[in-house]
Amino acid sequence: MIGVDLVKLERMKHMMERFSHKSLQKFLSEEEIKLIKNYKTAAGFWAAKEACSKALGTGIGSECSFFDISISKTSKGAPKLELSQRLIQNFNIKSSSLSITHDGDYAIAVVAIESF
Repeated sequence: MIGVDLVKLERMKHMMERFSHKSLQKFLSEEEIKLIKNYKTAAGFWAAKEACSKALGTGIGSECSFFDISISKTSKGAPKLELSQRLIQNFNIKSSSLSITHDGDYAIAVVAIESF
């Protein structure tokens, strides 16, 4: 299963300017917030979580919340998905991979999920 999402950077910049730290707490854990360097990084994380929920075929909602999906970094700095046990069990997830990129005014994320 594959999911993709695109976020306009200006949208995230405006949200962070208007609501500051609280805007990040709506979709990120405190550990994830520590990885945010600026609004561009935040937009990439938003896109990643949306792309993951789309790969599952649910979107963000009751079956998959923002907090069921966690983003961390590998030792080389690449983004990595960590999914809740609820998602792993409910969707029979074997593995997942994530790519985030930024181009011009946009952050783009692609997620691939392999099920049993």
